[in-house]
Amino acid sequence: MSSAPRLTRTLVLESPVVTADNAGGFVTEWQALGTLWAEIRASSGRTRFAVLGPSGEVQLRILVRAARPGSDQRPRPDQRFREGSRIFRILAVAEADLQGRYLICTAREELPA
Repeated sequence: MSSAPRLTRTLVLESPVVTADNAGGFVTEWQALGTLWAEIRASSGRTRFAVLGPSGEVQLRILVRAARPGSDQRPRPDQRFREGSRIFRILAVAEADLQGRYLICTAREELPA
């Protein structure tokens, strides 16, 4: 990493909580774990063909300060970030630098349900 990151956006880290719905199924609710300062950049994009024609998909690179493994503040691929009504599903997490100061979260923005 050549320059200092610009962590100017606040994202809420959320984790799924799955509970029985008393009808034989399950309901997933999202529990807030805390707020992280982040930098968001477009990483890569691609076009794929969907039922209604071509559809674009952009992966995002979300940079946050690192937290020790096992901490609730360390993002995982089964979690998501929320910024207001925007939702970013975390696909992968990797260390961004050799010193372990930052994490890069590869994410995809999803439409709210």
